Amino acid sequence: MEPTVRLLLELGLLLGALSVLGGLARRIGFSPVPLYLLGGLALGEGGLLPLPGAEPFIEGAASIGVVLLLLTLGLEFSVTEFSHTLRRHVPSGLFDLVLNATPGAVAGWLLGLDLTGVVALAGATYVSSSGIISRLLVDLGRLGNRETPAVLSVLVLEDFAMAAYLPLLAVLASGGTWWQALAGVALAVAALTVAFTASYRWGHRVGRVLSHPDPEQLLLRVLALTLVVAGLAELVHVSAAVGAFLVGLTLTGETAVRAGEVMAPLRDFFAAVFFVAIGLAIDPGDLLPALPVALALAAVTIVTKFVTGAYAAGRDGAQAPGRARAGAVLVIRGEFSLIIIGLAGVAQGRLGGVVAAYVIVLAVVGPVLARYADRVPGWTLSRAGR
Repeated sequence: MEPTVRLLLELGLLLGALSVLGGLARRIGFSPVPLYLLGGLALGEGGLLPLPGAEPFIEGAASIGVVLLLLTLGLEFSVTEFSHTLRRHVPSGLFDLVLNATPGAVAGWLLGLDLTGVVALAGATYVSSSGIISRLLVDLGRLGNRETPAVLSVLVLEDFAMAAYLPLLAVLASGGTWWQALAGVALAVAALTVAFTASYRWGHRVGRVLSHPDPEQLLLRVLALTLVVAGLAELVHVSAAVGAFLVGLTLTGETAVRAGEVMAPLRDFFAAVFFVAIGLAIDPGDLLPALPVALALAAVTIVTKFVTGAYAAGRDGAQAPGRARAGAVLVIRGEFSLIIIGLAGVAQGRLGGVVAAYVIVLAVVGPVLARYADRVPGWTLSRAGR
């Protein structure tokens, strides 16, 4: 079969399946994200229906998906307001790092892993999935909730930490020297600092340049800038998601509202492919042997992330329901954990299976917890809790 024909047929079938899964999720009043993830797990290599023709497209579209998710999330906030919130949550970020990297490091030591494996597993348990969480906040209608800025601050601080962590892990995995690690970390942190400073000081001018009465022109301009910034961020080992989020923060007022409107259909399409891609990246055959360790690690880190979110939301004055929502949504792990294992060069070994099972468990359980976390008996929702 010709490659183009295979691509079109496989992609058409995939989108049809996503439509069915999304419709089912909406019918029962639930986010479609867990179903998309499980759908991806059932497809691809080792699944029920391989997609060799569509996988290259899915891989590229997934990268665009997480970029658009964070762009549209950034459009909901101003850079000035968010920078103040971010500074207030530095203690939350440190609390998050210690509380959630430690279980992975201890588990790696108990499993007899070498230094690279211990550091990789610590990173995998530390970082939440900004892509899945951003979509979930939209699905659940929580962008305006009191706890949401705290959640976003924790996510952005995690991505800042990743800017230093990923170059260090890459050098460890390759057997490089300490000065190579230090140089990589310094470059990533410097690039991130410059980008955030530029966004804070001159971001308002960007909106004037991008603004245009024609929706097509606005879409093309915003998308072009976002992809370029995201690509440059990746080039210096900073998350593309952070770059996209900063672009969203720089746009304010009517430009931000219109950009969000024209981007919404594009975001939803690429985001759906992104969730499927997470499932496709995991071989179902690796899951069962690793499931006991993954479940134990998930049980511990559900608690630690829940405490992290509750602590961060409490710093913003959220009441018990809001703190519960913040803690539950941060439980979700995803794309970054898988990237870490791939970068460490252990994606196909025992550690790869553990992290794959761990990600699937929390990527599916997390949205369920987030949906019902504020319905614990004895809690009364009120405006104070939002």
